[in-house]
Amino acid sequence: MPHKNTTRSCWPQKIIKVSFITSSGTLCYVAIPFRLKNAGATYQRLVDKIFRPQIGRNVEVYVDISDLEETFAVLRKYRLKLNPAKCAFGEQGGRFLGFMVTQRDIESNPFKIKAILDMKAPTCVNEIQRLTVRIVALSRFISKSAEKSLSFFQNIKEGKNLRVGRLLPMRL
Repeated sequence: MPHKNTTRSCWPQKIIKVSFITSSGTLCYVAIPFRLKNAGATYQRLVDKIFRPQIGRNVEVYVDISDLEETFAVLRKYRLKLNPAKCAFGEQGGRFLGFMVTQRDIESNPFKIKAILDMKAPTCVNEIQRLTVRIVALSRFISKSAEKSLSFFQNIKEGKNLRVGRLLPMRL
């Protein structure tokens, strides 16, 4: 749900917390302006709080059509409005936070990993060392990274005897 853009009126008792003084007098927001520094965090806390019973059950990036009535009831209860131009219903998949989300899995966005896919294989020990440093830095994002990068370290171990044609097969 956090990717849906909503507009929200401020609660009357909270207006004092979002008021400010100008030369024209004391003014206050009646809707959360998303350009404020903490507006995103405030919005996230709001969504987490009001949808707590539904999160993980039927409110995620995708909401089942049968659950929409319940979701809209919660939105009405807290006087939230969805921006229809920024909502998508019944989608089979799409781009979300830089990832390709499908019915079966979350995949990397091909545009974001193009540089990695187009990268040429290392041809000398120094290039392998530079690559292993980068792999270690990214290891928390790569499942079984130690197993997958073992061939890189074996190539470095060969050291001086390494020639371009003798690189061990490397897969990541």
